[in-house]
Amino acid sequence: MADEYDVIIVGSGAGGGTLAHRLAPSGKRVLILERGDWLPREPENWDANAVFVENRYVSADTWYDANGRPFQPQVHYYVGGATKFYGAALYRLREKDFGELQHSDGISPAWPVGYDVFEPYYLEAERLYQVHGARGEDPSEPPSTAPYPYPPVSHEPRIQQLFDDLAKVGLHPFHAPCGVMLDETDRDASACIRCGTCDGFPCLVRAKSDADVVAVRPALAHDNVTLLRGAEVRRLETDPSGRSVTSVVAVVDGSEQRFAASVVVVSAGAANSAKLLLASANDRHPNGLANGSDQVGRNYCFHNSRAFLAVSKERNDTRFQKTLGLNDYYFGDDDFAFPMGNVQMVGKSSAPMYRGEKRIAALAPMFALDEVAAHAVDFWLSTEDLPRPENRVTLSKDGDVVLTYTPNNLEPLEQLYHRVTRRLDHLGMHPGHLVPRDIYMKNDIPVGGCAHQAGTVRFGSDATTSVLDTDCKAHELDNLYVVDASFFPSIGAVNPALTVMANALRVGDHLLARLG
Repeated sequence: MADEYDVIIVGSGAGGGTLAHRLAPSGKRVLILERGDWLPREPENWDANAVFVENRYVSADTWYDANGRPFQPQVHYYVGGATKFYGAALYRLREKDFGELQHSDGISPAWPVGYDVFEPYYLEAERLYQVHGARGEDPSEPPSTAPYPYPPVSHEPRIQQLFDDLAKVGLHPFHAPCGVMLDETDRDASACIRCGTCDGFPCLVRAKSDADVVAVRPALAHDNVTLLRGAEVRRLETDPSGRSVTSVVAVVDGSEQRFAASVVVVSAGAANSAKLLLASANDRHPNGLANGSDQVGRNYCFHNSRAFLAVSKERNDTRFQKTLGLNDYYFGDDDFAFPMGNVQMVGKSSAPMYRGEKRIAALAPMFALDEVAAHAVDFWLSTEDLPRPENRVTLSKDGDVVLTYTPNNLEPLEQLYHRVTRRLDHLGMHPGHLVPRDIYMKNDIPVGGCAHQAGTVRFGSDATTSVLDTDCKAHELDNLYVVDASFFPSIGAVNPALTVMANALRVGDHLLARLG
């Protein structure tokens, strides 16, 4: 006999964890099924070699590309999901991102609801995840009904110089929105110590606003919320009509267990959520659960991104580097009429990240590795890849993820890179010394990078072209929802986490009304 709950949530990351937090005060019985465990607090949390070279926290999963070649995806299974390792850059999508946009390589489709629907939930998500920022600096900034809940994180001297130099050449740098528990007016009261290890590292002092710390742990303070760790959900079973999920089947401690709830919410990440629905095929859903439209797994996006370091003419002793953003080229400029994207700083690189990196070693004897690290200023460029039905998740004969992906809309990334690099001499950098960040950031990010994955279970008003309705409920089932970035019809060019969080709050309100 299956255990019964009001809501079962599969996954505890930005979507699932935030939803659990929203539902917790209601008194409804909520079960979170998390494949991983608590991430251990240990010295290796802040060890670049352990995190980036040894892949200490990366899943041992094997996925396959379209040609059947295996690769290890850069995914992490812990309470809090991908947010345990994200850079806590919590941007809103731009208002225009919700409409149809012409790109150099095609159309980015409109969302079925507008920015106005998301705006109040963006505001709530910024409060929940303690986002620090400053309205009015970013020329592409969407409208907001209130200021950021916390003041912007101040720039350290070298980044402040970069900020000033960008302004001098006529650009509009801004304080990047950061989700950290930082009080710069009271060091003793601040959890964040500005160690600089947000991006790609777990936070040893739990001062990063990740879904574990901000959402799941507070939700568990309510007796009606249960977290079951080490529970890998394998499939969803339905009633004979195929209209309702009756059992969530998970492997726990090596044995199969069944759980039941009035509502089932999937939030396992774009690839794994699609995998679960495809693996749940039955007589009523022969092509996969909720897949009458043949859209489950399709339209996989994960941004066209590039990370590189420039060698500063002055030392860069910055520790917390992700305080600056630039969106002047987000929607194009006079010389390129199509959207380009977002420029931000990536976490400060260090010498251990360079071990074995041939491009950086090529700078020797001009620079030793420690000198490269001391002078490195690290940039991250993010542009939009377009949803294409042939870019998709399918399953191998053994049920493993097969990720078929052909890059598209690449010209905006080259255009954005050119605009940044041509300015370097005016920004106190050596223009001839540009080095891809290949150890962790994998310039350009390959399909195995898996960061910012979205789009495989898109929402929409038309059941023939989408999987979910506008409340993120499956068109074909009465009690199945999806709240990770799978629901995105398009990905924009900024980090997707805040949009996932805002949407989880929005769907949470819908579920509270549904459950009474």
